[in-house]
Amino acid sequence: MAEPLDTLQTPCLLLDEARLRANAERMRTHLAGLGVALRPHLKTAKSLEVGRIAMASPEGPAIVSTLLEAEYFAAGGVRDMIYGVGIAPAKLPRVAAIRAGGTDLSIILDSLEQAEAVAAHARASGDAIPVLIEVDADGHRSGVAPGDADTLVAIGRTLVAGGAKLRGVMLHAGDSYSLRDPEALAAAAENERVAAVTAAEALRAAGLPCPVVSVGSTPTARFARDLTGITEVRAGVYMLGDLFQAGVGSVAVADIAVSVLATVIGHQRAKGWIIVDAGWMAMSRDRGTARQAVDQGYGLVCDQAGQPYPDLIVADANQEHGIVALRKGSGASLPELPIGAQIRILPNHACATGAQYDRYHVLDGENRVTATWPRINGW
Repeated sequence: MAEPLDTLQTPCLLLDEARLRANAERMRTHLAGLGVALRPHLKTAKSLEVGRIAMASPEGPAIVSTLLEAEYFAAGGVRDMIYGVGIAPAKLPRVAAIRAGGTDLSIILDSLEQAEAVAAHARASGDAIPVLIEVDADGHRSGVAPGDADTLVAIGRTLVAGGAKLRGVMLHAGDSYSLRDPEALAAAAENERVAAVTAAEALRAAGLPCPVVSVGSTPTARFARDLTGITEVRAGVYMLGDLFQAGVGSVAVADIAVSVLATVIGHQRAKGWIIVDAGWMAMSRDRGTARQAVDQGYGLVCDQAGQPYPDLIVADANQEHGIVALRKGSGASLPELPIGAQIRILPNHACATGAQYDRYHVLDGENRVTATWPRINGW
């Protein structure tokens, strides 16, 4: 039975199901038009119910960022996953246990040392763990340079000789998050594609297998125009959306499906402040939009129905107190929000804000709560 928002204790995490489904379908359709499969990244969602909406089937494919996620989704029937963080040798027994339960869990690595550890594990256990070599598209973080054929081939040969399975290459164009112009984002997507294909060709030229060529980030997935040579695209935050992605141009503010419900608990009228019960513990400390053209503070403030107030943001935050105020220089009027009134706050970073909560309160088209979907946190 649907319930009104004012029955909820605040702060809590809301999820607009219609927006979620629209976001998932939009990305799926876009990539299908480019002839590639979508592998949703479930690190943002951390929910089986959300994952089932985003994935092509209840069994996957998917990518996760923690082994706890891998265990959780495997228990929910997902059978095709990548653990998308460079493998630490001490985690290999846990990976093997997940695989022994019937899940095809792949791992990633970018060094000969990691490859040697995986090969040793494969020899000792007989488990041909599938591996993707991480390639660095843009100097953002981890990965082998796409033109470093010697290292790519050495890693690949070590894996194959040790009894592991070389599944392919994967890239993450993290620098795309600093862009805004659609042409620059399309160029980043093309750079990612070329780097991936270059690395794959180096492996194949050495007689090594490379069936999977995997790229992905929400911005490059959204703005890619040509994915020739790519077999799959990974993206995650697109399904929920957030203010940072809106600043990049990957989603519109009207697409953001997740928000935090908060209650007005006080006023400092001389300062133009409204005090709410959602501070940085509820919103996270992520201030990524501060580096963008529009600084959204700790979040953009909406009315209870989810419509943004003009220029109203969480301008500052303490642990459990949010300070709602007009953006500096705004000519808008501060809304009259009495104590007890509810607002909704759109987050800077859906992953970081979501990590503060253990469930979604799911909304229908009339902003009524129709379900509670659990979500997980931890490693």
